[in-house]
Amino acid sequence: MSNLKEILINKKICKSVWFMRQAGRYLPEFRKIRSQNQNFINLCLNSELSSKITLQPIERFNLDSAIIFSDILMVPYALNQKVEFLKNHGPKLEIFNLDKFLKNNDLDFIKKLKPVYKAIEITRKKLSKNKSLISFIGAPWTLLVYMIGAKQNKDQIDLKIINEKNNEIDLILEKLINYLCLHIENQIKAGADVVQIFDSWAGLIPQKDLNSFCYVPNSKIVKFCKKKGIPVICFPKGIKENYKVFNNLVKPDGLNIDYNVNPNWARENLKGTVIQGGLDPKILLLPDEEIYNSARNYLDAFKGLPYVFNLGHGMLPETNPDKVDRLIKFYREY
Repeated sequence: MSNLKEILINKKICKSVWFMRQAGRYLPEFRKIRSQNQNFINLCLNSELSSKITLQPIERFNLDSAIIFSDILMVPYALNQKVEFLKNHGPKLEIFNLDKFLKNNDLDFIKKLKPVYKAIEITRKKLSKNKSLISFIGAPWTLLVYMIGAKQNKDQIDLKIINEKNNEIDLILEKLINYLCLHIENQIKAGADVVQIFDSWAGLIPQKDLNSFCYVPNSKIVKFCKKKGIPVICFPKGIKENYKVFNNLVKPDGLNIDYNVNPNWARENLKGTVIQGGLDPKILLLPDEEIYNSARNYLDAFKGLPYVFNLGHGMLPETNPDKVDRLIKFYREY
């Protein structure tokens, strides 16, 4: 059995492989489309092209799951905050306005994201029935960091901005949770069967704030998913040994570990969940034998447990697709 939904629901021990950012920058077929579509938001809103990009790695590698080509920042876009993706800089969001944010409503939010749902519908029709279609969201904290301009670089956020907006933070997070649950529900209705929550900046939360900024918001969304019967994977990247606390409190169906989490530690400490991922994407830039040795560490650590082979972060743009192909073959033979 390789269907991700079945693994997450039934905790079955079986083979399954997919990669975060598998549809994207490292594939020549994606780069060709991207070169002809400079506006990234518009590309995400092009249902036909979004579906085509989603299916590219499935057609090339026959992976077990597809993840819809979109972006976590489509949610701020749908909440009427201007989002731009600048070359060699990344995303840039307009200055956050609380009044403008609070004026949003469910109907307009759904309407702005309809092309995403349409892309899921198209993809589900084209995707083999035995393959899962993964939808995703950014976690409330991670979206908040982008939306209020608190991100300084990959390793730092401006805590001063967080502290200055302390009275607003809880309100913003609560509203985001509601919209994110709405987005999940509409993605599932469109044909996705699993959702992954990316909390990319969870590792930058001060220890004292982990409960209010990470555990509680993720838990509310996971409870919503479980109530609706939607299998959910969480990825609180960078929280180190707090993965154990997260797992015990949030109780997701699946938990993606990052590459700083020791797989043997994860085996002993992360109980009652399907563990996913862990392999450092940089490993894929090394000679094949080193790639296989690293993959063995994860496959051996989780032998006899439900485990989904994946990365500890997204695929790097400089990755050679041929190495990905050989890794998948190695994994399936191993």
